[in-house]
Amino acid sequence: MTSELAASVVELTQDADVLLVTVNNPPVNALGAAVRQGLVAAMEQADATASVKAVVIVGAGKAFIAGADIREFGKPPVEPFLPDVCNRIEACSKLVVAVVHGPALGGGLEIAMSAHYRLALPGAKVGLPEVSLGLIPGAGGTQRAPRLMGVKAATELMLSGQPMNAKAAQAAGLVDKLEEGSDPVTAGLAYARELLAQGGPLRRTSADQNRLLDKTAALADLDALRADTAKKSRGLFSPMKIIDCVQAAVELPFAEGLKFERTQFLACIDSPQRQGLIHAFFAEKETAKIPEAKAAAPRHFAKIAVIGGGTMGAGITVSALDAGLAVTMVERDAESIARGQANVEKVYNGLIAKGRMSEEAKAAIMARYTPSTRYDDIADVDLVIEAVFEELEVKKAVFKELDRVCKPGAVLATNTSYLDIDAIAAVTSRPQDVIGLHFFSPANIMKLLEIVVPAKVAPDVVTTAFELAKKMKKVPVRAGVCDGFIGNRILATYKQAADYLMEDGASPYEIDEAVRGFGFAMGPFQVTDLAGGDIGWATRKRRAAKALESGAPKARYVEIADRICENGWFGQKTGRGFYLYPQGARIGQPDPEVLAIVDAERAKKGVMPRKFTAEEIMRRYMAAMVNEGAKVVGEGIALRPLDVDVTFISGYGFPRYRGGPMKWADMQGLDKVLADIEAFAKEDALFWKPAPLLQKLVAEGKNFESLNK
Repeated sequence: MTSELAASVVELTQDADVLLVTVNNPPVNALGAAVRQGLVAAMEQADATASVKAVVIVGAGKAFIAGADIREFGKPPVEPFLPDVCNRIEACSKLVVAVVHGPALGGGLEIAMSAHYRLALPGAKVGLPEVSLGLIPGAGGTQRAPRLMGVKAATELMLSGQPMNAKAAQAAGLVDKLEEGSDPVTAGLAYARELLAQGGPLRRTSADQNRLLDKTAALADLDALRADTAKKSRGLFSPMKIIDCVQAAVELPFAEGLKFERTQFLACIDSPQRQGLIHAFFAEKETAKIPEAKAAAPRHFAKIAVIGGGTMGAGITVSALDAGLAVTMVERDAESIARGQANVEKVYNGLIAKGRMSEEAKAAIMARYTPSTRYDDIADVDLVIEAVFEELEVKKAVFKELDRVCKPGAVLATNTSYLDIDAIAAVTSRPQDVIGLHFFSPANIMKLLEIVVPAKVAPDVVTTAFELAKKMKKVPVRAGVCDGFIGNRILATYKQAADYLMEDGASPYEIDEAVRGFGFAMGPFQVTDLAGGDIGWATRKRRAAKALESGAPKARYVEIADRICENGWFGQKTGRGFYLYPQGARIGQPDPEVLAIVDAERAKKGVMPRKFTAEEIMRRYMAAMVNEGAKVVGEGIALRPLDVDVTFISGYGFPRYRGGPMKWADMQGLDKVLADIEAFAKEDALFWKPAPLLQKLVAEGKNFESLNK
């Protein structure tokens, strides 16, 4: 590392008796090696220069320091290490002020906490988000934050990974003073001179024990947080390490606490969870990189229409309104549109009830909402999203109307989960304008948006869909047209594997428990009950008819779910499905009558039930998921394995710390996954037919990651 490079990203200028240290490493002043070296050099210069009485650290541009340099992830560490930089700032013999404007996150906040004083401007945003990458603050953050904020507040900040604004940071004790204005240099110099005039002491955070004096109360808070975190974090590694480190801050001298933090940080670095979380972090940034982006800019859109005011239509409408768009909602009659408007208002009324929105803010948003029962009212919109009943003929009828009324160049989108978008586009005179936007329910909450690209769509319609996703703060994934696209196609396959397991001897409750143990929030039969068993029933009937027409080999078919649906047990909405839901309970109870149906179906087919361990259940469940994922990538339905990973993390509850199904398979070893599939194929060669892509990668000694490049 050259001193010239360090000097270029950390600029030093002396203003009378104050040394101004400006971190200038665009775009967000990330803490790369040159920045770390430059900060150490600045402290050396301050100590060696008699005329310097104070140091002010600021960030150039829109950030203070937004955290680690992600370009260094996965590379060997380069000195000086961040803990040493923070200790050197704190040890400076001249008074050090950090001026926070914009983000000061992760290592950036650890730098600020090492200064003797912290000044914040109104746009400041501070936080320690390391937990979201499977890490802990590793440069003294777990030791300094409790000394500044108190044990409970500091631990909650680190466990949440969420940032706080300037006012909240001052109230918590992270920031000493708030200053209006937008110029960190002027504010910082003025504050440093004010402190010098008052004879402000060098307040070293490491020496401040005031917030840690009541050890009994602090340890009681940590015990409560530990119990709560064990319930919420479902097998996550780093949250408990954070709590252990804060306990070290309470019980050990600062230097020993730092050593303990370092050992815990290095344990996190070596954890497979970190690998999975880092993969998820980068994969979500990659999904927007699509071939169409090079070919076409997005079309302009400001006014949109949503056809349908049910749960899905209302959720999409809320997402669009929250993105600042004007929305006309169309329903078939006055009663239906009144229900649609009520569905939209219910979301905002819920926020008002929780104190997260004012009546005035709701009124301002609803001013952009127009209810209608006439297609002619949407003649001038830029983009339409159809969200009606999941039935091909119904959707075709809607698209004929859209083709009639919409202006030339309007984007026509269908929110379908399974249906053939090429067939929908074919009923219009403008298939180049038709695209699939598969939102997930509830659409205003769920992050995933599958953007389904039919054969004749224009490239600028695809880029427009990605721009809409960005405005709505969704995670977009590009998918090709097939039954179920990426997510629901793979879901249907591993749900089939779960059905086979159930018929072969595992109870639905054992399967759900194994899947939760792996890290999913819910098992497949709980998900069926939540979504409504009738939806899957309709899909199974449609697919069975399609398979008969095609003359394909007859696949094994488990009828247990059909028997349950024939009783009218559709899950939570009917009070029972695979589980019982007495008095509208959200958590189901096992149902002996369901187990009797399972036993009867096994007996009818002559199946001798066998026992499965949780590990055996998950080996089959995951092998089915990965194998179908490999087929989806091999057929070009997904661009890359990472698109499958992001689909499952953002839309299907796949445990983020495992990185997604394809990353998980890489971490197991593709040869082991393929060996499992080949072994299971001895029982059912049709269902367990290995994906050609998986066979090819194993033969070449490659993994899925090699296809993400």
